[in-house]
Amino acid sequence: MSPLPSDPDTVPVEAQRHCLSRRELFGVAGVTAAVVGAASAGALAGRASAAATATGGLDEPVPFRGERQAGIITPAQDRVHFCAFDMTTDSRADVVAMLKEWTGMAERMTAGHEAVHDGAVGLNPYAPPSDTGEALGLAAAQLTLTIGFGPGFFVKDGKDRFGIARQKPMLLTDLPKFPNETLDPARCGGDIVVQACANDPQVAVHAIRNLARVGFGTVAVRYSQLGFGRTSSTTREQTTPRNLFGFEDGTNNIKAEDTGTLDDQVWVAKGDGPDWMTGGTYLVSRRIRMRIEAWDRTTLLEQERVIGRQKGSGAPNGLIDANAHVRLASHQHQNGIRILRRGYNFTDGSDGFGHLDAGLFFIAFMRNPRTQFIPMQSELARHDALNEYITHTSSGIFACPPGLRDGEFWGSTLFG
Repeated sequence: MSPLPSDPDTVPVEAQRHCLSRRELFGVAGVTAAVVGAASAGALAGRASAAATATGGLDEPVPFRGERQAGIITPAQDRVHFCAFDMTTDSRADVVAMLKEWTGMAERMTAGHEAVHDGAVGLNPYAPPSDTGEALGLAAAQLTLTIGFGPGFFVKDGKDRFGIARQKPMLLTDLPKFPNETLDPARCGGDIVVQACANDPQVAVHAIRNLARVGFGTVAVRYSQLGFGRTSSTTREQTTPRNLFGFEDGTNNIKAEDTGTLDDQVWVAKGDGPDWMTGGTYLVSRRIRMRIEAWDRTTLLEQERVIGRQKGSGAPNGLIDANAHVRLASHQHQNGIRILRRGYNFTDGSDGFGHLDAGLFFIAFMRNPRTQFIPMQSELARHDALNEYITHTSSGIFACPPGLRDGEFWGSTLFG
């Protein structure tokens, strides 16, 4: 693999003049810098961004390559832009070309650089810019980009579009219908998913926007979801966050330090399925709408009974109701089943009837969705006291390969 243009130890001096970080590009891009600078006095200055404070390393890059994909056990960032794409071509060559281009872009953007390096920073006035520009001047903000492949990527309507049907994992099948669902088909499924997490929402949006832009003609956005305020902790150093019901969420989540549990519950082992998935994991997404107004009119005593915890301290109730959410979801009740949660709050305006369209965008990673998520969700869907206040409106399942070694691209082990 040729080195990144941003690596000063491996790039000729004359080429380094064009290898600018977003911050450097912000300072030298002439008219573009002036325009972005004017915007920063308004919209950008008004955006509450953890990255903008440049404290605690929250604006630093996260390595793109490694044994695992970033964005799974990486310390959960504050924002997400989750996007599912549908394939719009049957050309294997076009898909491979796009995935190679996406990989290069992802590696650059996670390092804090513009999406595409073309030696002239994409400012040819007679051509569309090679980068959309809204992240110029912004730090990397711990951006991670995680890719997964849905069932339809391998076989769609019985057709092996890209010659990889034999590589489809047996576990990669659409989730069954559960009680308490009002699924919107337009918000379900997808052939490819890219999860962009960052501590600056504009950085996450920029990443997905540019991948969608260069993918035009090969993929089209099926649906996307913006999320804020992580609803779980993925390292022991992170505090336990709260969801939009005001309760601490993900208290007993698997942590990055729990390597034994990760091997048992999250990472696909050799022999679990096709070789290309060894070291990878499965991603399940669920958009869970919360009936905010009904919840807000519920007494504190009832809220705590439904959840099974004290709202203020987060401590478990002295006597936990048989149908309390935390009891039914616990690994003690679930015969040892655990999943790595990585969800986010969302608010998507109003439903037109004066009710907030808000809730939890549930994201979880696991080794075997058939023996982990499906029995867990089946139990919750039947008995959880929380069901009076929530409904699931979106669903998806994706196979996420392991991390990339030098020279590999997203999907390289699939396409050879």
